[in-house]
Amino acid sequence: MSPAPGLDGTDTCAMDQHLDQRAELGDFLRACRARLRPEDVGLPDYGRRRVPGLRREELAQLAGVSVGYYTRLEQGQGHNVSAEVLDAVARALRLGDTEAAHLNHLASPRTRGRGRIRRPQQVRPALRKLLDAMEGVPAYLVGRRQDVIGWNRLAAAVFGDFGAHPAAERNLVRLVFLDPATAELYADWECRACEVVSNLRMYAGQHPDDEQLTALVGELSVKNEEFRRLWAAHTVADKTHGVKRLRHPLVGEMELAFETLTLPDDPAQFLVTFHPEPGSPSADALRLLSSWTAPTAPTAPSASSASSAPAEERA
Repeated sequence: MSPAPGLDGTDTCAMDQHLDQRAELGDFLRACRARLRPEDVGLPDYGRRRVPGLRREELAQLAGVSVGYYTRLEQGQGHNVSAEVLDAVARALRLGDTEAAHLNHLASPRTRGRGRIRRPQQVRPALRKLLDAMEGVPAYLVGRRQDVIGWNRLAAAVFGDFGAHPAAERNLVRLVFLDPATAELYADWECRACEVVSNLRMYAGQHPDDEQLTALVGELSVKNEEFRRLWAAHTVADKTHGVKRLRHPLVGEMELAFETLTLPDDPAQFLVTFHPEPGSPSADALRLLSSWTAPTAPTAPSASSASSAPAEERA
């Protein structure tokens, strides 16, 4: 059977090992160039264009490089591109800080670790205790590729029981696109979908040799058309705070502000916390949800039953 088509006309077999860094660089530059119009950068528009956006020669002119040099860069043939040239291209493309950093990652030569296996991320016991102690605050820990590696009771009540999914499927991107309950939860699903894909794009620029990443991209590319479209757009973003609008099946609509905190001892782990506006209907809904899902206090055992329990249980 022939391989299923992937995002940019490639097949999923091409993604079995790692993302092609040179192809990613060219695709990113073309996507950014296509978003700009001549009037956006102060250039005259001389009529109908065969493709949207700026022409290569226009972008080269804005960046102050030759057309041939920029063309080779888009074709992935540029070697040892200077920081000055990359900065000039980023300015010409009107890239923000996150996008400019992504461009630098894609253009930087690196030694690939073919077949390298990353160890599963571990959550420190103290962090698990911290999550459990955050009563009234939904919170979870996100690791590489937006894998959910830890959460508290209220986060499971708000966003769904992550523990009900196999460990390999506890991934925010995968849940947004392949889990109907998660998709229904977000009132602004399109924004949430764009957000997780843009964040995954940023991670891909930093870790093109991550085999689990390429497996995830390959699976989602085959199974979800909207993911294919958003991935091909090459948008890059790192949204660390904002507001999530939810349609919870038990308590109705909620608006929760979120903050994303990078752990100082492991920059590949992020603590994400959520909170409502005090005194708002969302605060009442979250309080109600918390009370419904609160664990029941255990009944104190009698003296006879306590003495008959195994030593490990009594301890």
